[in-house]
Parts: sequence; structure tokens; C-alpha cells
Amino acid sequence: MPNIIAAWIGFALGAVSGAIPGLFFHHYGWLGGYTSWPRRLIRLGHISFFGIGFLNLGLGLTARMLNIDPGATSILMIVGAVMMPTVCYLSAYKPTFRHLFFIPAGSVLISILIFIFNVDEASSLVMHPDQLPPNQTTKLEASSTLTEGTIP
Repeated sequence: MPNIIAAWIGFALGAVSGAIPGLFFHHYGWLGGYTSWPRRLIRLGHISFFGIGFLNLGLGLTARMLNIDPGATSILMIVGAVMMPTVCYLSAYKPTFRHLFFIPAGSVLISILIFIFNVDEASSLVMHPDQLPPNQTTKLEASSTLTEGTIP
């Protein structure tokens, strides 16, 4: 699932993007001081790798558990994962790039809203298997019919 891979790439990039500036954070005046615009945006970019990474991980695992195709939500969440730190770092360099924050924020928000609808629809079948047509077995019923000694 692409979102799970994107999540782990985001976690790795988050670790690297925190380690490199971490070498300089002890300097009080680095990038204009602790509360300066560039320094705040670099911290936000670093944290966004982890935050949107967790959203990607949740989306990927939930889609896999409920056996649903995330479709456009997958793409929108990956766009958010790429664009949020990009816009943060660009805005730290040149503040006018802040006007692009609607791209990652919007793509993540739309992805979440669409996915909520898909999860609600799919989870109703998982939570209420009696609504399934007759002769259709759920994954749980199929796995319980395995004989001893077989590997699923």
C-alpha cells in the first residue's frame, strides 16, 4: 500500500530533517532566534513529516483492515505529505510562499473527509455481518473453517 510506504519514508525524512537543524539549535541567534519566522517554519516542516506520516499510516492500515480501496484519498494524502514540508521550507526561505499552504492543508482535509465516508460505509459491513448476502462469508468465518495443521 503506497500510504504505508509514504508514512515510513516520512518518518525517516522527519528524523533526518530534525537531526540536521538540531546541530545548530543550541545557538541562540540561529536563523534569527527561537521565535523567528524561518526557525518556526523549519520546525513545522520537520514535525509535518511525522504528523502527516501518521495520517498516511492510519489511512493505509485502515484501508487494508477494512479491505477498501482508498483511491483518491491515497493520492491526496501523499500530496499533503510531500507538499506540507516543501511549503514550510520554502516559506522559511521566502515568506511569500506561505500563500501555498492551502495546497497541502486542503489536500489532507479533503482526503480525510472522503476517507471518513468510505470507512463509514465499509465499517457498517464489518460491524454488521448479518447484512451480508447469504452464502458470502466474512474473513473471520473463512479463517475459522481452516483445519488444524494448515497455514492460512
